[in-house]
Amino acid sequence: IFKIGSQLFTACGPESVKMVHNKGAKVFLDLKFHDIPNTVARAVAAAKKMGVFMVNIHAGGGKDMMTQATMVKAGAKRPILLAVTVLTSMDRRALAATGVRSLPATQVTRLAGLARTSGIDGVVCSAQEISRIRRTCGKRFIIVTPGIRTGNADHQDQKRVATASFAFSKGADYIVVGRPITKARDPLCAARDILIDT
Repeated sequence: IFKIGSQLFTACGPESVKMVHNKGAKVFLDLKFHDIPNTVARAVAAAKKMGVFMVNIHAGGGKDMMTQATMVKAGAKRPILLAVTVLTSMDRRALAATGVRSLPATQVTRLAGLARTSGIDGVVCSAQEISRIRRTCGKRFIIVTPGIRTGNADHQDQKRVATASFAFSKGADYIVVGRPITKARDPLCAARDILIDT
């Protein structure tokens, strides 16, 4: 599964999705929609028409926004719909600066519960919150974990990171690996190292 995020989609648009599909692979459309309910629902419907495997929205948009996003009708089966909880680049201090006084783990769990009751299929969260979400939302709730790094890798702008093996040991269904592969001197070797770690 290839993640297509804001940078690539802004530069190349739906053609980037077609390119991945033409190679026989699936797409995780990582655009993190966050807007009024009608706008987000229409954006998810557009993603559905492109045939992507997964797409995400921000849980911070609230219950009405998430619920409307789950009810899109555009022909084929809806993609897996994920809610982004708290970005892995945010720690307690960064979260507090936005007015949220809870610990990141508490806020993630709160948003995951709201997403589940809104009909969302799963969440995007750091490995540090997986166990809490499993207890709150159950085994069938999908968990996608970014912020994956090898043991001695540079964290860049990420704050809540983990290794692939740790994320899967806690119950992640999918992991997201970006710069540790794309910025590596030997991307193929870096990808293999991540696979070995799982």
